[in-house]
Amino acid sequence: MPTQKKSRFTRFLIWRYKHISNKNFVFILSVLVGLGSGLVAVTIKNITFWIQALLENGIIFSKNQLYFILPVIGLFLVYVLLRYVFKKETEHAISSILYALSKRTGIIPNYKMYLPLITAPLTVGFGGSVGLLGPAVASGSAISSNISKLFHIDSKTRMLLIGCAAAGAISSIFKSPIAAIIFSIEVFSLDLTLTSLIPLLLASVSAVVTSYFFLGNENLFNFTLSEQFQLGDIPFYIALGVGTAFASIYFTKMHFAITKLFERFKQKKHKLIFGGLTIGVMLYFIPPLYGEGFGFITNLLDGKHIEALGTTPLDSYTENIWVVIVLLIGITIFKAIAMTTTFAAGGSGGIFIPTMVMGSALGNVVAKVINQFGFTVSESNFTLVGMAGLIAGVLHAPLTAIFLIAEITGGYDLFVPLMLTCAISFLITKNLLNYTIYTRELAATGDLLTHNKDETVLTLMALDSVIEKNFSVIQPQMTLGKMLHEAVAKSNRNLFPVVDDEDNLVGIILLDDIREFMFDTSLYDSLHVDDIMHHAPDYIIYETDNMKTVMKKFQDSSAWNLPVLKDEKYYGFVSKSKLLTAYRRKLITFTR
Repeated sequence: MPTQKKSRFTRFLIWRYKHISNKNFVFILSVLVGLGSGLVAVTIKNITFWIQALLENGIIFSKNQLYFILPVIGLFLVYVLLRYVFKKETEHAISSILYALSKRTGIIPNYKMYLPLITAPLTVGFGGSVGLLGPAVASGSAISSNISKLFHIDSKTRMLLIGCAAAGAISSIFKSPIAAIIFSIEVFSLDLTLTSLIPLLLASVSAVVTSYFFLGNENLFNFTLSEQFQLGDIPFYIALGVGTAFASIYFTKMHFAITKLFERFKQKKHKLIFGGLTIGVMLYFIPPLYGEGFGFITNLLDGKHIEALGTTPLDSYTENIWVVIVLLIGITIFKAIAMTTTFAAGGSGGIFIPTMVMGSALGNVVAKVINQFGFTVSESNFTLVGMAGLIAGVLHAPLTAIFLIAEITGGYDLFVPLMLTCAISFLITKNLLNYTIYTRELAATGDLLTHNKDETVLTLMALDSVIEKNFSVIQPQMTLGKMLHEAVAKSNRNLFPVVDDEDNLVGIILLDDIREFMFDTSLYDSLHVDDIMHHAPDYIIYETDNMKTVMKKFQDSSAWNLPVLKDEKYYGFVSKSKLLTAYRRKLITFTR
């Protein structure tokens, strides 16, 4: 920034430090973050709807023919922009935020503030079967991160404000401020304390007010419960819970399987062409897979399953309810495939709303099947609870699912079936799949934040911060006398790494190893380092070992110092005392 503006801003910061406490300033920033996230959510929705309206009204083709063309065009535009204009790679929105929280202290690059606002509407507007919530959260989180950097906010508060941004985006899109707060706590592993709760509340409320200001009272689902929960329906909701659990497992496994399949393509343009055409074919036979799918959910809630299914090759048979059920099952199966194909082909979007679409179709199918066997249950209620069950299972966020549906319906009349279905779905899925689409890769590398404070503190610690390099290096061919004069006498350490001419660590020597004969001058020329050295009890691999692994190696080896290898060469040592001191400091900072 220009010198004059920088000077003014510096004066403002000084004034702020004198007159506004850190606590109150965080409250102010949380409101700003909420407003920013709300604006992002409104913007990304409006751009997408504008693209969809333009395509529907401005191109002279039959709608089904367009399905073959549009996904390829949208993915191509995203590819061109990312490769030639922005020169960036696509990333999973929530996963990239979780990584920034765990390994970058919440630092998110500037370009992520605006890039999702371009790539996600192009992907979804041209038929990509993904959601807009993830990109909205990513953009809002980037705004929050950069505001925090601007005002020199500490890393812990910066992470909280990123959680506020996520809450703001969800609150704005769904107009569900409570579910938004719970999502941030469940997915981002924030502590539920008064210190964190008030900023989350402020951000969530300011975001939903922003949404009301720009969109009025318009809701995604204009739905009011007309049928109450019946006690006799409990066995059916239990069955729905089991069904959504296995559907969640299918959803997650299909995501990773298709992602792995696309990794075989060496060039991105091949992924684009194959993925775009695959999506186009699916859209031709199953039109509700187009875009996010909110219209599909709304029609199911209103009991309009024919309108929800759209124009399909089986239109002449949809008077038979079993044909409708089969088509809905097709949507349940193929939504996960269409969503992951969009991602793998280079599209930008989120998984939250596709999860809701798949859950609504499954819940509606279960209700229709039950009704065909002589029972009577509410199809709209099962549609809603099915959405919650998939969210609980796929995202491992049961409380978010419960409160989201409760707020969407404007009450808590379905609270009992929601709790029952979500609990069953979450428990089964959690026991069979430890991690979600968001977290599997991060968990594999040890970069995942959890509600376990010990593990979280270790994850937040950087290995570089505890590596010490002020050790006197010796060579294996050195004599005892030369080692004593050139290393021991000049070092204040009691450990000496032994390396060869190529910097490979071949052993270590402790002062205790030579103490009994270090003053025996008769051995100074006859005894060599390689006669005394021994192997380290274990090794820390710089590229692969995380702090949790390092701590376990110290525990298993009972060592006080362990060598670090970088690129298979000697790099330094980590001492247990320094590691524990750093851990205690980080724990105090994290929990205060």
